[in-house]
Amino acid sequence: MPIHPTHYNPPFLFKNGHFSTIYSGMVRRVNGLVQERERLKLEDGDFLDLDWSFAPHPTNRVAILLHGLEGNAQRPYISGSALQFNKNGVDVCAINFRGCSGETNKLFRSYHSGETRDLAAVVEYLLHKKNYDHIYLKGFSLGGNVVLKYLGEENAIPKEIKAAIAVSVPCNLHSSLVELLKPKNALYAMRFKKHLVEKLKIKQSQFPDKISDQDIANIVTLKDFDDIYTSKAHGFKDAMDYYQQSSSRQFLKAIEIPSLLINAKNDSFLGNQCYPYQEVDRNNFLHLEVPLYGGHVGFYDQNNVTYTEKRALKFIEELP
Repeated sequence: MPIHPTHYNPPFLFKNGHFSTIYSGMVRRVNGLVQERERLKLEDGDFLDLDWSFAPHPTNRVAILLHGLEGNAQRPYISGSALQFNKNGVDVCAINFRGCSGETNKLFRSYHSGETRDLAAVVEYLLHKKNYDHIYLKGFSLGGNVVLKYLGEENAIPKEIKAAIAVSVPCNLHSSLVELLKPKNALYAMRFKKHLVEKLKIKQSQFPDKISDQDIANIVTLKDFDDIYTSKAHGFKDAMDYYQQSSSRQFLKAIEIPSLLINAKNDSFLGNQCYPYQEVDRNNFLHLEVPLYGGHVGFYDQNNVTYTEKRALKFIEELP
């Protein structure tokens, strides 16, 4: 049964989940990473901005990194992970989801927790235009849900994809939403909503016939945002339909690529349904680690290298 014991034991302050989460998101700085941006044109007329960083020497290995809700490829959890991969001989292609690279995307739609076609487009681009035969996927939070759902859908997974790591994943989206709407997470939820509504106002200026002032005024919670924009822009009936179809937990049983999921026990964003013990028990490709500490995409460790950055490298190096 690939449920891993954990050896993560951070300093006292970082045993507090909120402290760990806030430090990672607002205090941590990563220096020394050099990124080069490439724009990938998509078949529907939109684009993705990819931020590349490279190992010191030519390599046949690349990691695709996927950020979380309202993140980007410059967030410390992405840049820190990219730097460690680079130092260990792995190139990195960090995806900025649509509308997250500093420039608004062209279409009314953008990105969401279950959108795997853009990841598939990047994989195909790497296979046809680049020289890699070992591809690793690493996603954080929303991006981790995308990775796991992509691997468990019915599409054929290219043989070049060798492993995946998913960190702090809300693999049951409704369970996570219930947690985010609790008072303990009020400041996080408010911050997410603020950024999402700001972007929606930009969308309104692009597509005034699709979003009204009243629609925006009606967004009080994150669920309202998903009812009013996410679901409608991406073909779902409503927020609950979006959560049900996009949650990765239902796809875990079909994964056939070595995949490591690391969800901290004290992650205030994750409900009980985000810890898929039963699915892991039934699938030898799935590996689950549930440290007591770490918060949400936190996992502080010594020398400004997080536990999950070290653990991801160990996981891929131990592959047969």
